[in-house]
Amino acid sequence: MKLRKPLSLLLALSMIAGMSVFASNAAVTSDKSVSAGSYYNASYLESYASKAYNESGLGSVYSKTSTSWKTWSPDASSVKLKLYTTGSDNEAGASTIGTYDMKKDSSTGVWSLNLSGDYKNKYYTYLVTVNGTTKETQDVYSQAVGVNGNRTMVVDLDSTDPSGWSDDKHVLFNSASEAAVWEVHVRDFSVSKNSGVSEDNKGKYLAFAEGGTTLNSDTSSSAVSTGIDYLVEQGINCVQLMPVYDFGSVKEDVASSSSNRNWGYDPVNYNAPEGSYSTNPYDGNTRITEFKQMIQALHDRGISVVMDVVYNHTYSTDSCFNRTVPGYYYRMNSSSSYSNGSGCGSETASDKLMYRKYMIESVKYWAEEYHIDGFRFDLMGIHDITTMNDIRSALDGLYSDGSGKKILMYGEPWTGGSVAISDGCSQSKAGSLNSRVGMFCDSYRDAIKGSTDGSDKGFVQGNTDKSRTVANGVTGKGFSA
Repeated sequence: MKLRKPLSLLLALSMIAGMSVFASNAAVTSDKSVSAGSYYNASYLESYASKAYNESGLGSVYSKTSTSWKTWSPDASSVKLKLYTTGSDNEAGASTIGTYDMKKDSSTGVWSLNLSGDYKNKYYTYLVTVNGTTKETQDVYSQAVGVNGNRTMVVDLDSTDPSGWSDDKHVLFNSASEAAVWEVHVRDFSVSKNSGVSEDNKGKYLAFAEGGTTLNSDTSSSAVSTGIDYLVEQGINCVQLMPVYDFGSVKEDVASSSSNRNWGYDPVNYNAPEGSYSTNPYDGNTRITEFKQMIQALHDRGISVVMDVVYNHTYSTDSCFNRTVPGYYYRMNSSSSYSNGSGCGSETASDKLMYRKYMIESVKYWAEEYHIDGFRFDLMGIHDITTMNDIRSALDGLYSDGSGKKILMYGEPWTGGSVAISDGCSQSKAGSLNSRVGMFCDSYRDAIKGSTDGSDKGFVQGNTDKSRTVANGVTGKGFSA
């Protein structure tokens, strides 16, 4: 039961050292793309993107008296808003409220609409027509969604705050090296029948809010703690949540099971929490409130929360991104072939202005709305250096007291295949990144524990040939042989 602690320390040590909180900030780029790529659609719609880059209020913005909608779709000949009472047609009271024409700004390519009245908790999609083909899609900028993420919900975010949320504060470190990071999968954390967590909360966000749980609900003096008490006993001061945005591989309208479970590296709606971890995936508010309760409970125990983010690909190329702006958000080799740096067939284009803007604003949103304390970037080698530095700069400037500089940023400096740009955040480009954007070091990791495929033993298994690499890793020279 005590093995998790050294594993968490190994994770902390396997990142490049020296992420000082006093490094200089990079300026946010908003006037041009700086990609070193020459892929097929690298410049596609960037003239519109440069004019739309500073557009605010994308998505839906709610008030009791009116709601506004904005989406970017420069190639569209028509965009309509379709309002629904529910997040799917399989719910009680499901009906269509109406369909409304949106108006295009021909300079920016942004479509907008404002409707008077109270549209709180109403669901919607867009009907986007490009080249004579109309597709229905949820909002790229969704913050709340219905079951399975197919419809966006108009949300009053203030009403989703749990009791005491205004007093919840970030748990931050003066130095990244202080973090003892423990990676955790929300479902697997508590779903076991022996976890001691209540039946309703097993595998859910709310499991983290249950204190006093023990193995097999044992009440004896020798009972083994589970759940959040176990984390505290192990000295864990930072959890890294495996993907918790809305992802596509788990059906939210079907009970969780070993066959209806996934790690979550298959994004659908980046700015909305995953519904299968909530007690009611049909209500777009529930997942938000319960997610915040999870963060609140961890913070109350002095535990920092890092979010594993996967902006490098989507679950499918038939995504809200492609349905809204076909052919823009992904790097392509030709009109029909996608670059596959992710190994998933859908490499996104961080170097393109509107996706760069999206990534920056998404990370800021999770930090501000959900009090997330750090971000671990999956396959960071797919993202260009400028975008990652701009994200760091945006976080640095988030709060007037400068505490945004302490929000953690680190990721994997590699790809899952051949990437379409040459300025990705790979190990060889570490010197071009802000010193507070950390990198995992796989050579150091493998030198300690052995290769991932089992073909080569590591230092802990007696391979003294790895001594120099281990020593280099300890001293922060992790990329040296």
